[in-house]
Amino acid sequence: MTSTRTTETTPDLRGQGRNLALATLAFAVSFWAWNVVGPLGVRYAQELDLTSSQKSLLVAIPVLVGSLGRILAGALTDRLGGRLMFPVLLAASAPFVLLVAFAGDRGSYGLLLVFGFFLGVAGTTFAVGVPFVNAWYEAPRRGFATGVFGAGMGGTALSSFFTPRMVEWFGYTATHVLVAAALLVTAAVCWLLMRDSPLWQPNHNPVLPKLALGLRLPVTWRMSFLYAVTFGGFVAFSTYLPTYLTDVYAFDLKAAGARTAGFAIAAVVARPLGGVLSDKVGPRTVVMTSLAGTAVMAVVVALEPPVEVPAGLAFILLALFLGLGTGGVFAWVAVQSPPEKVGTVTGLVGAAGGLGGFFPPLVMGATYGVGLDDYGLGLALLVVVALGALLFTVRQPSGR
Repeated sequence: MTSTRTTETTPDLRGQGRNLALATLAFAVSFWAWNVVGPLGVRYAQELDLTSSQKSLLVAIPVLVGSLGRILAGALTDRLGGRLMFPVLLAASAPFVLLVAFAGDRGSYGLLLVFGFFLGVAGTTFAVGVPFVNAWYEAPRRGFATGVFGAGMGGTALSSFFTPRMVEWFGYTATHVLVAAALLVTAAVCWLLMRDSPLWQPNHNPVLPKLALGLRLPVTWRMSFLYAVTFGGFVAFSTYLPTYLTDVYAFDLKAAGARTAGFAIAAVVARPLGGVLSDKVGPRTVVMTSLAGTAVMAVVVALEPPVEVPAGLAFILLALFLGLGTGGVFAWVAVQSPPEKVGTVTGLVGAAGGLGGFFPPLVMGATYGVGLDDYGLGLALLVVVALGALLFTVRQPSGR
């Protein structure tokens, strides 16, 4: 009798692998679209004769909506579920990819900013995926699940490597049409094959009071700060690195894009590793390692080591440390957040992470050549922030 009752009350999680894979795919495709402006930033700067500050604003602007929109996306996921939210957000992003192409064809900086702003919708899928995969896995494996899902941020690597090449192969407009088509196809696949976890229960509380409750949780503020440093650092480098490499090392657009893709891939590989290690040694240890390594490698990068091997190794190590931190922070979120508020907390923390990636490109553009050689001042600020976050992390409970 006992065995029968156990079987009847145990949720059927046999679809967890498929749903994790679909969520990761959706995240990767949406992040490709979210980052479609960055790899072409040098092209826009040359064609529109942009200043350093204008160029940095252009590549950073999609991050803004992608950050703030995660707050609403996370809260709606608690209510509607990821199976609905993923297809809706993917489909809603496609028109803005096409409008960015229209603005680029027109040579309008103003329209590029406007449509790039709304392209940020594609970056909100992160706040959908974390609660979605979190509900499919039991507590001991949630670090693994959120880490694997987080590897979908490799969409930025795909964008950095392939977008400039696709423009050369197929043309500027056709490239954006193909990215928009990929969004729509992925939306259809998710709608047909994705399912919400049987452990997931919709939360029908009003959104604004729910957000207010989420803001009252100490875990929200602690993790928001740490994610703004780790994921924000990743986003900032992923969007601005083509410009940085062109300015500092005189690479052309394809060469800079290929190296940016390598940076993003290293962070993508490290993110699930950060989640798995968090399950084993605790997320605080992982995040501390990430922040210490980030500070050290930012110093090395600021010294502008020569190409190829010294500089390449420095950027790869920086990416690995940032990737470890992103996996560690969200493993920490999964451990400390109340289950019914995971989506809300994810949205708020994800927004903080995105905003952490919005401001550094602006700072890098504004401080280019000021005080220290090239981007030295901006990188010095990263060192200070990483060390401050490290001291903050040391004082936090282990979270295990």
